[in-house]
Amino acid sequence: MGDDAANGSIEGDEIIRLNEVYKIFGPQPRGRAFELARSGVPKNDVQRLSGHVVGLTDVNFSVKRGEIFVVMGLSGSGKSTAIRMVNKLHDVTHGEVLVDGVDVQKLDGTDLQEFRREKMGMVFQHFALFPHRKVIDNVGYGLKVQKVDRSERNEAAMQALSLVGLAAFAEHRPAQLSGGMQQRVGLARALASDPDILLMDEAFSALDPLIRRQMQDEMMEIQAEVHKTILFITHDLNEALRIGDRVCIMKDGAVVQIGTPEEILTEPATGYVAEFVQDVDQGRVIKVHEVMSEPKPIPSDLSLSDALQRVDEIAGRFCCDATGKPVSLLTAADGLRARGMGSNDLKKALRTDFDRCSPDATLNELYAAAGRGLSIAVVDDDGTLVGNLDPRLIMEEMGRVEQLIDGFEREVFM
Repeated sequence: MGDDAANGSIEGDEIIRLNEVYKIFGPQPRGRAFELARSGVPKNDVQRLSGHVVGLTDVNFSVKRGEIFVVMGLSGSGKSTAIRMVNKLHDVTHGEVLVDGVDVQKLDGTDLQEFRREKMGMVFQHFALFPHRKVIDNVGYGLKVQKVDRSERNEAAMQALSLVGLAAFAEHRPAQLSGGMQQRVGLARALASDPDILLMDEAFSALDPLIRRQMQDEMMEIQAEVHKTILFITHDLNEALRIGDRVCIMKDGAVVQIGTPEEILTEPATGYVAEFVQDVDQGRVIKVHEVMSEPKPIPSDLSLSDALQRVDEIAGRFCCDATGKPVSLLTAADGLRARGMGSNDLKKALRTDFDRCSPDATLNELYAAAGRGLSIAVVDDDGTLVGNLDPRLIMEEMGRVEQLIDGFEREVFM
């Protein structure tokens, strides 16, 4: 992974940035504890030597407008502290927190309140709904605080409830809804004021596994429609890899690695990350474009002998029509069989019963197709051939990642 991915910088329109952020909890946060943390003393040693707790140590990351950026870590990693910096629920000990160009840490009083209301919606782990208010009133509560007219806020609340599929329950009380439905009300409440940013702190952690997965699906469907910037906190790597456009892994208040789900899984930066990813189903995360090879299609006017020389060691190469769409496949076995029958006609060795897939398909979607042993045509939205997926490439990639993780484990235990 390149330096940009490691330090959190990204190209494009960024909306959130944390620069060199430290957070020390204790009576003198800018004293000895800060100096120790800044000089690289580990978190536990800082606490032993100073009696202060290190929440964040030199945290740097940025979030691109419209992406789902997941901060993942175990208890005490600093992930929730990081999100609380963005809306200034915590003050920084040192560093800078920029949201859409505004230094949030310099805001106070009504300026801070207005900024939070206009820019951010918050979804909590526990639903935090008012039990005595109807669903529609819960969803519109933030707008009520902003003194928005009742008819206008009800309209906004209904639009938000429609997004989460709960418009029919607008007049119900929260107690009449299941846990998953109540969390969807919480999400609708955050969406009702149409904020640029959603802050979601362990938002689905209290839900049963099946409901949790459904909520993840629904959130991604909603995101495809509304394109919010989502800063999502979780302790679950599977959840992080499933929903995140990029994932930031934290440990002991520091950033360990930032990358796409594929980068986190296939290029773990440390043994700590490798330990996390070892139990993840790699095929559910790795996408075809990560492992496919250049297609190198065979011209249909070649002789069979010349075409066979181009198959080489792979499972087969494709022939395309005039528009670049794959129409047939030549494998070494089919070519040699036709040659054995005395033919040098390429057409007699071609087959059309091959599989196609998108570059964004995950490997586990293709296990059955790969089991046939034939090359899979990787095509774009127009059906044009953009890659060749040899079944052996799938197994080689799986083996490469396992060897990489095993290598980290040997380092840890040697």
